[in-house]
Amino acid sequence: MRYFIEIAYNGKNYFGWQIQPEQISVQETVEKALSTLLRDDIKIMGAGRTDAGVHAKQLFAHFDANPIHNPSDLVFRLNSFLPSDIAIRSIKKVSEDAHARFDATKREYEYYIVLHKDPFWEGLAYQLYRTPDMRKMNEAAKSLLDYEDFQCFSRSNTDVKTYTCKVTKAEWRREGERLIFHIEADRFLRNMVRAIVGTLLDVGYGKTTMPQFHEILKSKDRGLAGASAPAHGLYLTRVHYPEDLFR
Repeated sequence: MRYFIEIAYNGKNYFGWQIQPEQISVQETVEKALSTLLRDDIKIMGAGRTDAGVHAKQLFAHFDANPIHNPSDLVFRLNSFLPSDIAIRSIKKVSEDAHARFDATKREYEYYIVLHKDPFWEGLAYQLYRTPDMRKMNEAAKSLLDYEDFQCFSRSNTDVKTYTCKVTKAEWRREGERLIFHIEADRFLRNMVRAIVGTLLDVGYGKTTMPQFHEILKSKDRGLAGASAPAHGLYLTRVHYPEDLFR
């Protein structure tokens, strides 16, 4: 039978979601826990993959297993077994052809910035020493909805077949001494959100004008965009699926 598992994690101690040779990953850690508790060789497929150091408030993955008669009990046992920086939120039975990656309709990310030294956000947000112009950054962020090719924000030498993404929301908001960038799209490229944040900060600091920002988007050249913002400020916050998937 096929199940969806909902996972949240602090990515600080992991080399990303995806299994990698000789590096610890979230995927491998969860697979080992499931395999141990279910006494079977369990493989999981995630809705996407986060880079080293990136966090997730919600990520779904699917796996196949013999019938699980008490999913809530398995959630409890997994959370007792897993390290403290990985939490299981739920396990739900789905149809045999349900797919955590291909059935996802939209993904949401947030990027957190703090404007002063804050020990409670150490390793969880990017610290800036000057406040950028949020009006300019929101003007640039809004214009992302007018584009579909985001090759200029993609990691170089990637193996994707298309750089097309449909961004449906991109905006900055301020909460006290924190700046939060929220972006939603049907899919994201490797390093895309961090590259967007870095480039928007260049706009906010006056290093890049709006005409230049549009030229970067049209260029499809990663070398013209800004430096990627640090991984530890980025969070995958939600993955959307059709309403009938969990019925």
